[in-house]
Amino acid sequence: MTSDRDIARWRLHSQLLAAPVAGAEQVVSSLLAVQAENPSQSAWAVATRTAAPRHDDLAEAIASGRVLRTHVLRPTWHYVHADDAGWLLELTAPRVLPVVDQQLRPMAERMSQLTDAVMSILAESPDRTRGDLADALAERGMDVTGQQLMLLLAGLELRAQVCSGVPRDGEHTYALFADRVPDPRRLDRDEALAELAVRYFTSHGPATERDLAYWATLTLTDVRRGIAGAADRLASFEHDGRTFWHAPGGGAPDSVDPAGHLLQLLDEMYRGYQDSRMVIDADGLAPRGRETAIGIALVDAQLVAGMRRTVTAKAVTFALHPLRDLRRRELDSIHDAAGRYADYLGVEPRVEVVES
Repeated sequence: MTSDRDIARWRLHSQLLAAPVAGAEQVVSSLLAVQAENPSQSAWAVATRTAAPRHDDLAEAIASGRVLRTHVLRPTWHYVHADDAGWLLELTAPRVLPVVDQQLRPMAERMSQLTDAVMSILAESPDRTRGDLADALAERGMDVTGQQLMLLLAGLELRAQVCSGVPRDGEHTYALFADRVPDPRRLDRDEALAELAVRYFTSHGPATERDLAYWATLTLTDVRRGIAGAADRLASFEHDGRTFWHAPGGGAPDSVDPAGHLLQLLDEMYRGYQDSRMVIDADGLAPRGRETAIGIALVDAQLVAGMRRTVTAKAVTFALHPLRDLRRRELDSIHDAAGRYADYLGVEPRVEVVES
């Protein structure tokens, strides 16, 4: 019989946390999309899934255009492979755009003019930061800054008109989608729904249909249609009154290596689910309904502490807020995870246990 703990361990393998791959491009392609709202946090989310984490790996993939950082799936940034950006936007954007367009209503009368201006600016000179675009628009007599400009650009990303360009000193830039993805892969709707189901349940499984509906902002009807279209490429089992889908074969390992992980809440291991997210807390230690930390410490795929990360020039400090007494083996696993994170950042690791 499969338990919550079994599912959580299985996910560590599906998500490459216990089965790392060669590099950032492969991570993004394998997971289909990786939430990227916070660049520094999401960079580690990608790097920790590689065999030899390094800073310039993801940056090189974005600079080359093989990986994009753009709005897709939900009204937030994700890393997505260029081969998947076109069909994934076409499939998921229609249900996300109304959220953004509602916020853009005060600019409705200017939208056409602003869109034309942004497209013209990027056609003349790509790889512009948001500040660059604000200045260029102001020169044309169109003052748009702050939240309004961010929403304008998010809408253009969701419409596959703009996307990430070559980063400048680590800062996000914008370019025309057609320049970065000149020959986007296209799928008809049924093909796209089936592809989505296979890719999500392979990279995030075992998971439920409601997990996928949340992740891709789709209706359950569409998710079920995708599952039906991919029935010969998926397997399932029943647990806790729900059907969990996954790639054929595989299964829950008896143990995971590495055992410890320090992750932000934006990590796909947490944010990649909604319906069955808390299989990582089989003992029900964490409060439900509210998030009391910005990070988590996992040992053997189970949540043992909340975590807050602080980075200075010399060290990265992980302040742990344990949900219960931590055993020596668990602390050792967390120290190992801190060491991996610190090596990636090029600083010293420090772990502090904060008593409640």
